Amino acid sequence: MAIILPITLTSAGAAALINTWLAVRAGQSRSAIGGALGDGGNARVLARSRAHANFAEYTPFVLILIGLIELAEGSSLWLWAASAIYLAARLLHPFGTEGIIKQGRFISTIVSLLALLGLGLYAISLPYRVKPLPQGVEAPLPKG
Repeated sequence: MAIILPITLTSAGAAALINTWLAVRAGQSRSAIGGALGDGGNARVLARSRAHANFAEYTPFVLILIGLIELAEGSSLWLWAASAIYLAARLLHPFGTEGIIKQGRFISTIVSLLALLGLGLYAISLPYRVKPLPQGVEAPLPKG
């Protein structure tokens, strides 16, 4: 059985694990101050909540772009690398927001923005770089 969109599937699974970890961390810190709605003025709760929210703000767009590019072109080493680099950078963000890794938040923000920009521009360019098939000709299945 061939797996369709292996990069997207792997990336989405890894993103789900990271998102769960971030949610648990935010919930634990919120529980530690009495389960207040919001951050209760606590810097740690704010940092963890923002790290979780920030992940949830960027990651869906990146996953959608990875999935659509992989669907259009098939799996490729550069797309695996883009996904792995994005997810690794996103792991730095929560440590940066808490000051554990000084440049973690900055690095993660830059990588996230570059991933969105690069994947977005690549996706926009795809329909104009790939010649359409003649009428009645079926496209071959993606490689991988």
